[in-house]
Amino acid sequence: MSVYEIMFSPTGGTKKVSELFTRAFGQDSTCIDLTRQGEDYSRYSFREEDVCIVSVPSYGGRVPDIAVSRLSRMKGNHAAAILIVVYGNRAYDDTFAELKDVLTDAGFSCKAAIAAVAEHSIMRQFAAGRPDAKDGEEIKGFAAEIRSRLEAGTLTGDLKLPGNRPYREYGGVPMKPQSGKSCTRCGICAGECPVGAIPAEDPSRTDTDRCISCMRCITVCPQKARSVSKILLSAGSMKLKKACSVRKGNELFIV
Repeated sequence: MSVYEIMFSPTGGTKKVSELFTRAFGQDSTCIDLTRQGEDYSRYSFREEDVCIVSVPSYGGRVPDIAVSRLSRMKGNHAAAILIVVYGNRAYDDTFAELKDVLTDAGFSCKAAIAAVAEHSIMRQFAAGRPDAKDGEEIKGFAAEIRSRLEAGTLTGDLKLPGNRPYREYGGVPMKPQSGKSCTRCGICAGECPVGAIPAEDPSRTDTDRCISCMRCITVCPQKARSVSKILLSAGSMKLKKACSVRKGNELFIV
């Protein structure tokens, strides 16, 4: 059995959860980073005895389109898939339903899933500091239980997950990062953008049609030169304040 850690984590929250789970799962793993541009994801072909830990953030209650596209190119060949959906303390809506459909269509066998909370990627005051120590203990417990059930061969049957079909509509968010006066045009953001929305020849610009508001460029900029509109950020924070005011818990879904 080989273990693969497959993740889409532009700002690091999903990565923190994925790494907590994978380390607790208790075996060396190979990481496949879904944020990489230019990667030939169709070259990934797994075996039935493999375990693939697939972690994605919830964007407006959906799987990010670019993650869907890249996962769809892989060949599951009945490898066991453990689904991890990470959200910023609002809700994950139809993310599980969509992720399960994508993985099933790619030939994976979905065995278990967890929902975990991490700091919101845009409005960082929501779920700030999460996953925290309490989250870590819960996630480690989930990993141990799933590993035990896999080894016992009791994860059989259809994995029931929350979510609706058709999935809720998601048209993105209007907050598109722009560069400020402190931009040195180093090009780090252009190289790290998952969708190629920042031209390498002029990294001070942003192609707003391509941009998915993942905030990767803000996270990686050494000059802190990229930001979103403070007015839009304030409006978005007010909109989410009520829904994000109560601490949401982590959840385990298992056959």
